[in-house]
Amino acid sequence: MKNILIINSGSSSLKFQLIQMPSEAVLASGMVERIGLDNAMLHFKAGNNKISEQLEAKDHAVSLKAITDHLMSSEKGVIKNREEIAAVGHRVVHGGNAFSKTILIDSQVKQQIREYFSLAPLHNPANLKGIEVAEELFPDSRQIAVFDTSFHTSIPRKAAQYAIPNELYEENHIQLYGFHGTSHKYVTKKAIDQLQKENSKIISIHLGNGCSMTAIKDGKSLDHSLGFAPVNGLIMGTRSGDIDQSVIFYLIDELGYTSQEVSDLLHKKSGMYGLTGYSDLRDIEEQAENGDKQCQLALEMNAYRIKKYIGAYAAAMNGVDALVFTAGIGENSDVIRKMVCSDMDFFGIKINEEKNKIRSKKSREIQAEDSKVKIFVIPTNEELEIAQQTFELIS
Repeated sequence: MKNILIINSGSSSLKFQLIQMPSEAVLASGMVERIGLDNAMLHFKAGNNKISEQLEAKDHAVSLKAITDHLMSSEKGVIKNREEIAAVGHRVVHGGNAFSKTILIDSQVKQQIREYFSLAPLHNPANLKGIEVAEELFPDSRQIAVFDTSFHTSIPRKAAQYAIPNELYEENHIQLYGFHGTSHKYVTKKAIDQLQKENSKIISIHLGNGCSMTAIKDGKSLDHSLGFAPVNGLIMGTRSGDIDQSVIFYLIDELGYTSQEVSDLLHKKSGMYGLTGYSDLRDIEEQAENGDKQCQLALEMNAYRIKKYIGAYAAAMNGVDALVFTAGIGENSDVIRKMVCSDMDFFGIKINEEKNKIRSKKSREIQAEDSKVKIFVIPTNEELEIAQQTFELIS
């Protein structure tokens, strides 16, 4: 048995699980959410011990150190010393063309992750920080990187290449890479098990602070809503999603923005935050229910964009067997799921509103009896997927 600590550093959160492999027993789990905000919270669970406490988490380093302290606590911890951690598995968002599989981290790997900062500015810096802090805290543990982009290497060139001069693809590797691959891969395997058919057409809808959709045919990624960097596609917490490129030129040429200011605008000040002043969908739904017109519009825009991608991917695969909602919003927001799946009769998509309202941490089906398409809510477990890949590499 080997203890593997999984670190999933998101743009505003840090999730972790300590998993004993190969039994897949979860010894401890939790997260720090709303990192960088005044109301950051640490949630820690080990056995019957559950803790939720406010934390002054200005960054990911503080968050990981707090988690480590809890893991080794004499009262509520599950390990006595750092040496009990055989490996630390890290989620890394952008691996570009450099990494197509899980890999042992060394200085060269870290440098390559750093070189992709500009392509994933909200994630790769946080991912690298998690790696560097983990190296300090667990110097005797092997550090392993699992890349979000690797699941999408099966996307064909006709979908991955942009209609710009060929040399930019061939020499500069400008193309669609895709993200959230660890999550999409995990829930796809679960969906295929539930469908009981290998030859399947699945649209995986990952909705969190970052959002993406994947067209998955026969278990392989066929197309994906995020591209060269994780900012296009769906409307996200602070990211714009799809936008006319001309807007960027207008911001620079006519309004005097610098390229860095445009990048900050599209990555950190747009999306649901730019539309409403809130980046957390729970706040937006609450305000919308209280009559806030702008929050209501933002929800409508969010759902409309998802619907457009469902239509596109159904066309790309010549059909769809199942929709999968996953990640924080996908798993918990019955409001978004209902808005997305309403008025989709042409595709044979019909939601059961009562089933949709049920809260559960288990996988479930929420389609109506006469729906031709299955609608799954499958809690993602990127940490377990990372643990499986990490264990396979070090064994």
